[in-house]
Parts: sequence; C-alpha cells; structure tokens
Amino acid sequence: MTQLSMQEPLQPVNGEAPPPRTPRSRRRPLNALTLGGFLVCVLVLLAAFAPWLAPFDPNFQHIEIRLMPPSPHHWLGTDGFGRDLLSRVIYGARPTLVLIVLILVLTVPTGLLLGICAGYLGGWTERVLMRITDIVMSLPSLVIALALVAMMGPGLMNGALALALTSWPPFARQSRTETLALRRSDYLAAARMQGIGGPRLMFGHILPLCLPSAVVRAALSLGGIILAAAGLGFLGMGIQPPTAEWGSMVAEGSKVIFDQWWVAAAPGGAILLTSLAFNLLGDGLRDKMDPRHANR
Repeated sequence: MTQLSMQEPLQPVNGEAPPPRTPRSRRRPLNALTLGGFLVCVLVLLAAFAPWLAPFDPNFQHIEIRLMPPSPHHWLGTDGFGRDLLSRVIYGARPTLVLIVLILVLTVPTGLLLGICAGYLGGWTERVLMRITDIVMSLPSLVIALALVAMMGPGLMNGALALALTSWPPFARQSRTETLALRRSDYLAAARMQGIGGPRLMFGHILPLCLPSAVVRAALSLGGIILAAAGLGFLGMGIQPPTAEWGSMVAEGSKVIFDQWWVAAAPGGAILLTSLAFNLLGDGLRDKMDPRHANR
C-alpha cells in the first residue's frame, strides 16, 4: 500500500475543486508604539479629567488619618498631612504634562533653527553656532537648571525655561548633520534650479525632512526630562506646595520611607510609569519613522 505524501494536494471529489483554505489568523504582537501610546493617552486623560477622577480634594488635610496605609477607602494611603495620595498622584500629572509641553515648545524649534542654519550656511556661522552648542552640551544639565532656577526663583515656568536652556543642543547637532547630508542632494539642487533659495529653501524644504528624526529624539528624551523635572521638585526648586507635584511628593515621603513606604512609592511609581510610557513611545516612533531600525 502506497502512502500519500503530505505535500501532495488532495484530488477533487466528483470533479469539484476543494474549498480554499482560510489562512490562520495571526495575532500581531503588542509593539512599543501601541503600548507607549496607550499609556500616554491614559496619562493625558487622567490629567484632563482629574477633578472627576480624583476621589478627594488633593489639598484638603485630615490630620486624624495622617500616614494611613493603603485601604479600600484610600487606595494609595495618605501622606503626612492626611491628604489622599491617589488624588494627589492624579492631580500631579497636570504639572508634569504642562512642563513637557513647555519644554518641547522651547527646545525643538530652537534646536532645529540653529542646526539647519549651521548646516546650510556653513562657514563662520556654523563654527560659532556649533561651538556654542558644544559648550552647552559639556555642562551638566541638572546642575545648570538648578542654578538658573535658584536665580530666577522656583516655579513651573522657571523650571521649564531652565530645563529647556540645557536640552536643545542634541536637536541642533542632529539637524545640522542631516542638513549637511541634504545640502548636496539632487532634491535641493532641483529646488535651486527653480529659483528657490535662502530661508524658503531652509524652512520649506530642509525643515520637513528634519522633522521626523526630531520628533523621535523628542519622544526619546522625554523620559530624562521627566526625571530632571522630578529632581527639581525633589530639591524644592520646582512647583511649590501645596500643589501636587510628583517630585516634591517623593521628597516628603523620603522622610518616612522606612516606616510608611507608600508615601514615596505612590508618586515614585507614577514617575516610573510615565518615563516608561514616553520611552516606549519613542522606541515605537523610531521603529516606524527610521527604516534602519524598522522591525522586519
């Protein structure tokens, strides 16, 4: 008796062709872009709907229940003034997102402008701008931010300005490198043949080509910016009490961290998840927008 080969197709029965096989459904793995985007959306929704999502007033003090551990009534416990930690963590997402937006608005355009001008104009303009960029990059960003906030005074705007002044050099160096690669390209040569030059060429043709990599770098750098902002709040140079801010909440909880660990763990976990969300979002954007890192 001959055995049928597994690769041999089945013969049609009664002259009718067999029904086509439906391919098995393949589940696509949860990539970094999806997970990071989901976490960032959750963070934005928490900040936007904080008055409706927070179970208690974040600044109302109940001294009689101070330092209470997590319970069904207070899911994350209370701090040293009897304030609900869950409510303060939810409200703490607001200054964090505002700080992120302010820093991005200040750093990305500044870095792109200086980098494109240096790469396109060249000569002494490039040398001066790049030496300034090298000087700023050689300085410790958090130390310079602390010094600037100490001079200007603590606050949300001053903290964002201090961090922005030390965060633009990577964008300038990256956009300069891309501009140097594009300056002799056929694409720009064709634009010059049509009479396009100067600022119109820089910001109408070079800038759109430099934006994708700038967006990826911005998303990847947000994790470090969040940690730096939390560091300012931890040292008392950020948003001042009683406003809920994760860095200052960790500073308050560090005083009782060995006995009442949840006071520092709640805002610390929020900082960890937020940094992780933006890092995942940056990795996903890099895989999508940079073909050299695309998943195959």
